[in-house]
Amino acid sequence: DATLQYLSAFILAADQLSKWWILNVVQLQIIGKVEISAIFDLTFVKNYGVSFGQLRADSPIERWGLVALSGAIALIFTIWLIRSDRWLTRLALAIVIGGAIGNMIDRVRFGYVVDFFDFSGLHFPWIFNVADVAINIGALLLIIDLLLEPKPEKAASNATETPVKPD
Repeated sequence: DATLQYLSAFILAADQLSKWWILNVVQLQIIGKVEISAIFDLTFVKNYGVSFGQLRADSPIERWGLVALSGAIALIFTIWLIRSDRWLTRLALAIVIGGAIGNMIDRVRFGYVVDFFDFSGLHFPWIFNVADVAINIGALLLIIDLLLEPKPEKAASNATETPVKPD
């Protein structure tokens, strides 16, 4: 479905354009932090891990391992998207794919992922980016889709079997 391809491309473009703006216009990597409000700031972070800094990749082998893992996930999710007939599953996967590729591009270009959304004023401990938002929204939609998936009916034969009487 072309619409889902456009959605993945839009998320990827929004992620990369926001990072370009942060690095080349705001130059957050130089100034470090821009205070916006009591609850939200722009804060530059080099994220060497995956979601919210977990599984840090401190060596080149680990870095390229995360690149390969991101690529494999994007490929597996693309195959899943192509094979799925459920609308919500397909939507969720398209969103995750756009985000995963966005962060993978950073890891290839810089060796880390550029993070900058800072909601520490709300006591939210992580700094994140557009791709992270997409990945988490897509994951949430996948969970919702799983919960909404109709359960298979028990076989009709189970309902019509006569109980066996003990001897």
